[in-house]
Amino acid sequence: MKRILFIGLAMALIPSGAPAQQRVEPRPLRPVHTYSIVARDPASGQLGVAVQSHWFSVGPIVPWAEAGVGAVATQSIVEVSYGPLGLELMRAGKSAPDALRSLLATDQQASVRQVAMIDAQGRVAAHTGEHCIAEAGHYIGNQFSAQANLMLKNTVWNAMAKAFEATRGELADRMLAALEAAEAEGGDIRGRQSAAIIVVTGKPTGRPWEDRIFDLRVEDHPNPIEELKRLLRLKRAYDHMNRGDELFARKEIDAAVKEYGAAEQMVPDNVEMVFWHAVTLVNAGRVDESLPLFRKVFASDRNWAILLPRLPRSNLLPNDQQIIQKILSTAPR
Repeated sequence: MKRILFIGLAMALIPSGAPAQQRVEPRPLRPVHTYSIVARDPASGQLGVAVQSHWFSVGPIVPWAEAGVGAVATQSIVEVSYGPLGLELMRAGKSAPDALRSLLATDQQASVRQVAMIDAQGRVAAHTGEHCIAEAGHYIGNQFSAQANLMLKNTVWNAMAKAFEATRGELADRMLAALEAAEAEGGDIRGRQSAAIIVVTGKPTGRPWEDRIFDLRVEDHPNPIEELKRLLRLKRAYDHMNRGDELFARKEIDAAVKEYGAAEQMVPDNVEMVFWHAVTLVNAGRVDESLPLFRKVFASDRNWAILLPRLPRSNLLPNDQQIIQKILSTAPR
């Protein structure tokens, strides 16, 4: 029977050179043959992981990241605990190479694991076990590691590294470029199914929900990387919407209008974004400018016209029936 790692936290924190006093216990395993990248952005300090696999819902299994600590990708005949334990070791002060060595030293099935780690200082470590299914390998670069197993070709991880190094822009975009390069090189020999990306801030804020810049998953899709790119764009659009909401609450109406407009430009077919953009224009006293937007929304779904008169009670629109009726006149009869 195959075995996988189960290490208590106390065992994980022993120095890498200390003798192991406990052995791993057998339990069921999950094969996640895939390709992934772990990386740090030197300018912002952001840390991230991006992954694609021919396996359902890869997001909860492979990628792990924590602001100010590090990032981990654990795959192949996967031991999921490499993720949380790797982060725990790095949080306790170990470098990524030392953390990975400590975990591998206690794993009787290290030969079937593929793991990569990066810490908040940009130190990188990767391991491809000798019994990972070919083609399998990894490439360690400057503050990143690309790794893959069960690939069609043994050139996939080098292609990922080249694309990551050549791409400019935010860390998320560079990691997605690496995934696209893997797919273009032949990718997983079985095909594709799911993908995920996590990006966290370089320094923790004390508010973990704000530290996660991106945490997106595609559970099952014929083209998961393209879908992940779409979700990334949508998330950025909603970030503009959220900033618009914050500005609107502070009565900074013109600035809120600008944020809503930026969101609408990114995803023009999202009628909710158009609706709140129009509402903000009304609050800025630019009612006539809002009317074409309301017309577009109401034509899409008349329920928005039912919602509109309810907003003044929540102080989201002026309590002015003349304005409300003018807006509603744009709804289809």
